[in-house]
Amino acid sequence: MATINREKLKQAYEKECILFEENHPKSKAAFEKAKGSLLQGVPMNWMVKWAGSYPVCVKEAKGAKFTDIDGNEYLDLCLGDTGSMIGHAVEASVNAICEYVKQGTTFMLPVEDCSWNGEELTRRFKVKYWQFATSATDANRFVLRLCREVTGKKKILAYNWCYHGTVDETVAILDEKTKLTIAKPGNLGPQVDPAETTVMIEWNDIPALEAALKTGEIACVLAEPVMTNCGIVHPDPGYHDALRALTRKYGAYLIIDETHTICTGVGGYTKAYNLDPDAVVVGKTVAFGIPAAAYGFSEELGNRIAAAIPYELCDIGGIGGTLAANAFSFAKQRDINDPVP
Repeated sequence: MATINREKLKQAYEKECILFEENHPKSKAAFEKAKGSLLQGVPMNWMVKWAGSYPVCVKEAKGAKFTDIDGNEYLDLCLGDTGSMIGHAVEASVNAICEYVKQGTTFMLPVEDCSWNGEELTRRFKVKYWQFATSATDANRFVLRLCREVTGKKKILAYNWCYHGTVDETVAILDEKTKLTIAKPGNLGPQVDPAETTVMIEWNDIPALEAALKTGEIACVLAEPVMTNCGIVHPDPGYHDALRALTRKYGAYLIIDETHTICTGVGGYTKAYNLDPDAVVVGKTVAFGIPAAAYGFSEELGNRIAAAIPYELCDIGGIGGTLAANAFSFAKQRDINDPVP
């Protein structure tokens, strides 16, 4: 097996950094200025991990491309980590969002389009009841809390190296040596040991799934229908059937997080592959990148939640208003059968 020449790699990287700085002087100046008010010079600290001496500073974007403040144009293969999955600055969406901003942005009260959005989400994902949040992280967090509440069980099950935003219960991995759930590397200041809240197993491992569910302590399983944060790992043939059958057998709810996999098509992977979850989560893609998300429940789970939680005690967070609860009403400006999610 060939040996990696680390010194050669270091020299090549240093050469690339010199070229990067030559082509991005304005981005460097913006980065240095930002250090005076932004921690580490960036609005989110993970941005300092981009390749290069500092992050590229964006000026504008359209469709699948963006331009930085130095005039360099890029093909955007990130698209806001799926938040701008349908492209940047799409005219129909921009126009609709601007109209909603003029009406006001948050009221702590419903508006008429809330129900239209709920009906459209039901048409796409086939679960009956919907609620809105500001991010997929929030939506996942709310669904986990509700499942624990109605089942009386304290733990959730998730998959090794999954990604569900910054949900505390899922910032964890399966220790390769002990096979126990531990904090994911880089999980700063976890509230509790993740082993107290979460059981992590490997994707596609049906025996491990049944062994975990058989304990009777799992309130719900939170799953991407295809693993997306550790490469793209597809389900083995029959895995989703087994996942659905075993969660029902052992009384755990099944949550499908479509935040990334919604790119499969209208209704995401859930509709394309005829999944039958108890809950579905979708993120900022449905709101054209604006901080908004939705989470839906089957009729059975929704009714159980409504019956178990008196409204005066129901306080899991969330907001209401035109931009958050209704930001994806731009879909109304397109044909209802438009294939764009």
